[in-house]
Amino acid sequence: MNSAEIANVNPVWRRRYTVEPLAAAAVTASAWEYENGFREVWHAHEEAQLVYVSRGVLRVLTPTGMWTLPPFHGIWLPPTVPHELHAIGEVIVRSAWIAPQASPTVMRQSQCRVLRIGQLLDALVNALSGNIDEGDPRSAHAVSLLLLELAQAPSLTSGTLPLPQDRRLATICEHLLSYPQNNDTIENWSARVGASVRTLARLFREETGLSFGQWRQQLRLVEAMAKLALDVPVSTIAIELGYQSTSAFISMFRKTLGETPQRYLKNLNGS
Repeated sequence: MNSAEIANVNPVWRRRYTVEPLAAAAVTASAWEYENGFREVWHAHEEAQLVYVSRGVLRVLTPTGMWTLPPFHGIWLPPTVPHELHAIGEVIVRSAWIAPQASPTVMRQSQCRVLRIGQLLDALVNALSGNIDEGDPRSAHAVSLLLLELAQAPSLTSGTLPLPQDRRLATICEHLLSYPQNNDTIENWSARVGASVRTLARLFREETGLSFGQWRQQLRLVEAMAKLALDVPVSTIAIELGYQSTSAFISMFRKTLGETPQRYLKNLNGS
């Protein structure tokens, strides 16, 4: 699978999936490696899941959104939420599954959300990976602290792309997911999908929380994050995403993420 196939899933919100049964323990954790292009197909868990990466970039898809996670950014997936995972670059993935009975406080978090994974939370997941002994007081304390960290972790918005449900919006977004360089205006799309500009603008706001222009810019941002992880040159990314100049792309990236693509790439590689 090439990078375009990883980045552009068409459509992402119309897949069948199975729900995997609960594990015996209230909390389980593990770590594994994915090769570039690996795809864990649509599935769901009866538990909630925290999934994040310590190297590479992971793309997570659900019926309502697409998240692109750089190192030490994770996503909280509530129980039974269908999702698919795509590895972008060589990826080390770490995960914890939390059964509904483990913590009523944590389970109140009923929406997917991006978390910044700090050193303590990372250390706890590592300590519990394949090594949870419910009779060991240390494991019990580690689980309690892990749940406390999850309950208090602040949410982030970076790397998030909400996906609409309306058929007309889905048509537009499916095309842009495959061709993020497309610069057609909302007026152009109005004529193609048979809805007025006012209707499309209203639906984008209602279903994604973004305007049409903001949604397309966010798409290009998450595409840029994925391409940087694959060492695509910045000048090439700018062209492939429809920017008229490299400086215009860098300006958008810095304004949105607070750092240049070069600095982002250094942080991505841990340098």
